[in-house]
Amino acid sequence: MPLPVLPGVNKAPVDRIPVTLLTGFLGGGKTTLLNHWVHQPEMAGVAVLINEFGEIGIDHHLVDTVNDQMLLLESGCLCCSISGDLVAALKTLFARSARREIAPITRVVIETTGLADPVPVLYTLMEDPFVRARYVCDAVVTVISATHGLTQLRDFTEARRQVVMADRLLLSKCDQATTPELERLENELRTFNPHATQVRVRHGIADPGVLTGAGIYGKTDRPLSLGSWFGIEEEAGAVGEGRYLKHARAPRQRGVPVLHTQRVSSFVVTFEQAVPWYGFSVVMGQILRQHAAGLLRVKGLLRLQGEPRPQVIQCVQDLAYPPVHLTAWPTDSPFEDGRGRLVFIVRELEQAHIDAIRTALAHLPGDRAALRASATDWTLPTRCWLSRRVSVTAPDAVGHDAWVIQPRRFRAANSPNSRV
Repeated sequence: MPLPVLPGVNKAPVDRIPVTLLTGFLGGGKTTLLNHWVHQPEMAGVAVLINEFGEIGIDHHLVDTVNDQMLLLESGCLCCSISGDLVAALKTLFARSARREIAPITRVVIETTGLADPVPVLYTLMEDPFVRARYVCDAVVTVISATHGLTQLRDFTEARRQVVMADRLLLSKCDQATTPELERLENELRTFNPHATQVRVRHGIADPGVLTGAGIYGKTDRPLSLGSWFGIEEEAGAVGEGRYLKHARAPRQRGVPVLHTQRVSSFVVTFEQAVPWYGFSVVMGQILRQHAAGLLRVKGLLRLQGEPRPQVIQCVQDLAYPPVHLTAWPTDSPFEDGRGRLVFIVRELEQAHIDAIRTALAHLPGDRAALRASATDWTLPTRCWLSRRVSVTAPDAVGHDAWVIQPRRFRAANSPNSRV
């Protein structure tokens, strides 16, 4: 039986334009990488949106252009002040393509300022009705400096959030760091985000393929590796069965959270039975709202009542990603036993709160009771789960002719009335 859908909710098209969010802290090397990528044939058809923080845009002048084709968002930090500009930019791109003023779009790459928090940007991509019907977040790629990354992770919340949100981590300036320095950085990154693929970058050169298909929503014809997606090596044993993830070093007792540092730990909640979707959605929303500051990331697969396909769950702090189905349960990962599991990566979350989360997820209400309880709860982070049809992963990639955007200053700094 398929998941119930509330009235008026339409299924999103499967041929949406993939969007890559390219983020990373100040001085990480995003501009250098873009300079390399814009000259590669694989970037044909890709629209590049550059966001800058400050009164005068500089970065877009530092990026070479192919046929002078680029677009600048210059109203300040993309994470807070110009989400409306981002929506307007994406609307303009789609409209111009529909009018055949430009060739069809193959992908959009959004480069954020180094101070940007990726969460509000992702929220815009997921929640604006026009945008989410025509675009899909394919990957969050974070660039982090091999020479300054450890210091930035220690000192700046924005840097930590950018790492936690990433589907793929690009370690830039590796040619300027020693092997021990790289290993220390890689270990620290695994602490914050054990699932993300790490790619070492030397001399500002990386394959443009690192921008594509990194996330669970990515349009790819390659089978999804659940072990890789969760950061779990097969030889490390089943998730939730009392074994460490690969990067952990010491043994632990069953059910005890994996302690990576004094600040960051992880634990797993296992579901022996199929769960009610609405009941889970409401309880998970309450957990996200109550513990947002301590929840770095939640990822997992669930077996839902009346649904044979596994349900993918992803959350960051108080943001719930749109739900999505895999076509079948994986046969090459610890999830092959068909049991649902959620992996929590938390920061400074007390054991009492972890126990409360386990208890809440072990006693889910039925769907009817959950819908009644949520009817007037407009601040529930998972409210989108209660009113959206679930998509199916692994659609074919969209094929388009090559093009990139012509440069247009979307809104000059300090000129709120300027138009495109």
